Amino acid sequence: MIYFSYKQTLADWQFRSRPDLSPPKLNITLAATEETAPGYLFVAPYSGYADVQFHGPRQAAPYVFTDQGELVWSGFAFFSIWAANFQAAKYKGEDILFSFEGSHNPAYGHGHGHVTFLNKNLETVKEIRAGNHKILDKHEFHIKDEKTALIEIYHPVPRDLTKYGASSEQQWIVDARVQELDLETGEVLFEWSSLEHINPSESILPINPGYAGSGYNSSDAWDYFHINSVDKDEDGNYVISARHTAALYKINGKTGEIIWKLGGLPGKISSDFKSIDDFTFAFQHHARILSTSPDKTKQVISFFDNSAHGSEDTNGTIVHYAENSSGKIIEVDIKSWEAKLLKQYNPPEKILAKSQGSTQVLPNGNVIVNWGSEGALTEFNADGKPIFHTYLDSGDLGARVQNYRGFKYNWTSIPFEKIAVFSEVTKEDDTIIYVSWNGDIDTKTWRLFTLSSDGKREYVAETKRTGFETTFKITGEIHERVAVEAIDNNGKILATSDITVSEKQVLPYAKKPVTEVEHTETGFQNFFTWKIGLSSLFNDEN
Repeated sequence: MIYFSYKQTLADWQFRSRPDLSPPKLNITLAATEETAPGYLFVAPYSGYADVQFHGPRQAAPYVFTDQGELVWSGFAFFSIWAANFQAAKYKGEDILFSFEGSHNPAYGHGHGHVTFLNKNLETVKEIRAGNHKILDKHEFHIKDEKTALIEIYHPVPRDLTKYGASSEQQWIVDARVQELDLETGEVLFEWSSLEHINPSESILPINPGYAGSGYNSSDAWDYFHINSVDKDEDGNYVISARHTAALYKINGKTGEIIWKLGGLPGKISSDFKSIDDFTFAFQHHARILSTSPDKTKQVISFFDNSAHGSEDTNGTIVHYAENSSGKIIEVDIKSWEAKLLKQYNPPEKILAKSQGSTQVLPNGNVIVNWGSEGALTEFNADGKPIFHTYLDSGDLGARVQNYRGFKYNWTSIPFEKIAVFSEVTKEDDTIIYVSWNGDIDTKTWRLFTLSSDGKREYVAETKRTGFETTFKITGEIHERVAVEAIDNNGKILATSDITVSEKQVLPYAKKPVTEVEHTETGFQNFFTWKIGLSSLFNDEN
């Protein structure tokens, strides 16, 4: 006899005009103030659970939110399968959005696919793939000077690995690669191979049987290096972050040779720099060059310091080298060969991110730190004080939500989609109209019209836009056919909706206690216990 416990997930009634959308509900624990930078949050949360579980987010996708937690744009179904590294950028002088989309293998920490560009009308305009018969990985896509893109590639190859502790059966290793692509033509302008320059003996990730990456086949290749970010300086040299050597490397942009290496764990791996005040880092992500001194001897670099790994030690404890993860800004000096910590951004509560993460320095000096596997994001002021903090979903749906990178950008879009309208008539003969426009930022006022059977339009009312979805309620009047106009701050009409026919109101089910129903499928003699919980599924405000 086999029993399955199933918690049914029903529609959440967030938006009547867009019942197909079920975005995360941000759990903001530190509210934004006037200190927070202008702009919108760019995230792509997904679940850390296996797909057979019932969990959040209900719709894993790229999203744009305000720092008040209001949805601006849902990218659900704009990108296929699995999406990550969602950002705003410029290409050929135009504002774009881009995201990785493709397959995701959480056990190995890799994704394979391509990057898609959307224009300011939220239309697909370009897809970018790796060159030279390689497949682009999820970890990096970084646009430089609006002309080229830096990407990372997970490329398994067979090698004799016995000198690194492998058995004769363990023959596969990941040759982590970097490419710089011409965005217009797709031409590979530069390619770099980790195996040509970095000995696998530098890895702090052992090739152990029984763990992901044991080297028994190409899908299980030993990921000894694991590139997760690439940047390029004004001299044409590259800085890469390698998680599994816990180090940053500067690469000569012409020869591919190593210019320097900054290792985060003194005594564990080599480093070309002396660490001032013995600051350390480990399993880091998202290294970005912030500035270079006029004499080219110093560079300031930001990155996310995980200081933790998803692996466990022999005691079942997650491998970690600090009490919490952090954002860091450091300076490296190739004249004195010293590296020092300039700023550290600690979480408002203890957070140890065993994977993923990012650190973004904003134009006003504030910093956005995304806590990767812990599904949270914090904004800090220039002094390092947390001034905003949120988890990327709420309640049970917030459990194990993850987000590879998180950012804040100024952004304006004019959606190619039409305005969405839903109209319902209550039993009291009131008419309630719900209106939204996915991705719209410029609408300040909604103007409502009713239409007669002969098509004559009559003005009814207008109201200030109140968020992603705005509601009109016309008391004691039935309006069978309605339309709305979007009005910007200058009184300009941005768009007009199609005519919508009102429907009879349907309300959410009343809250009921959990019930159990035993169902027998006699053909297979299997028994299923269905636990249907309707409590806490609906927000009273909706």
